Amino acid sequence: MITVHHLENSRSQRVLWLLEELGVPYEVKRYARDPKTMLAPPELRRVHPLGKSPVITDGDAVVAESGAIIEYLADTYGQGRLLPPPGDPARRACTYWLHYAEGSLMPPLLMTLVFSRVRSAPMPFFAKPIAKGIADKVMASFVTPNVELHFDFLEATLAKSEWFAGPDFSVADIQLSFPIEAAGARGALGPQRPKLAAYLARIHARPAYQRALATGGPYELMR
Repeated sequence: MITVHHLENSRSQRVLWLLEELGVPYEVKRYARDPKTMLAPPELRRVHPLGKSPVITDGDAVVAESGAIIEYLADTYGQGRLLPPPGDPARRACTYWLHYAEGSLMPPLLMTLVFSRVRSAPMPFFAKPIAKGIADKVMASFVTPNVELHFDFLEATLAKSEWFAGPDFSVADIQLSFPIEAAGARGALGPQRPKLAAYLARIHARPAYQRALATGGPYELMR
């Protein structure tokens, strides 16, 4: 039996969704974030040394990192579903998006979250204008332009096909769901990106997505 070590409001929601799409039995072990720091609890370190989520256990195998978990589950249990065979152009596209989602897209989104918290963090009154000025400068000169670049790229990709790796739904769409949902929660999509808005509506309507949401519990992305 696969165990998903599931941290609330986290990337592990994607793992539940994939398992529901594949129809693979699994169990969920739940972990709550620290209410002050919003970090994962120390209990997760008993599963993996970094103490992060997502992580799964499958027999003796311990698999961490969203992309690695998704690829492992699709290879092991997919029976050709959601992950095209090696050599297929769609497989190369899937591999690209599996790496891109966390390696390229998430860093500027995480920086957006960090600098928004810097602006609102409690600090001595004389330091606040300095911190706010630094945060605003970094956002305007580096972070926001990069976020815009990435989401223009994603919007243009969906103008060519309904799903990211081609005409068929795949693990690429599951992997990309989290950063796109995070951007939507922070108002980064807007009316100028109708393809991405329609994409979110499509994935949210999938029965497997809804089952995963019911299993994983309330899902609110940090802003």
